[in-house]
Amino acid sequence: MLGMGLSVIFRFARQIVSGVMSQLTQQMNIVQEQALAPMQAIIQEVTGGVWVGQGADAFVQDIRTIMVPKTNDISSIIAKIVRDLQHASEVVDSADQQVQQKVQGLDDLFQNIYNG
Repeated sequence: MLGMGLSVIFRFARQIVSGVMSQLTQQMNIVQEQALAPMQAIIQEVTGGVWVGQGADAFVQDIRTIMVPKTNDISSIIAKIVRDLQHASEVVDSADQQVQQKVQGLDDLFQNIYNG
């Protein structure tokens, strides 16, 4: 009976973790689509001649050396969190299996004792 209750808790925890991972992945896509892609488009426009001169060169350099790396850092952090959550979920699954095996073993032992 204890194992069944823990299994329900683990299943619920897995659903929560899965939802969080999905939301994080969506956020990573948003960072890529709404931050990184527009920055790259701006760089292409400026280097394509829309804006010329030292100011334009400095602007492009700042985007390339500051903004793009920081945006990539955000994406990398989100991806690491997703990987870590996946690993944690796998650890919980393993623990759940181990608990189920132990509980089943105890149940079998008690059934054998009770049935004589």
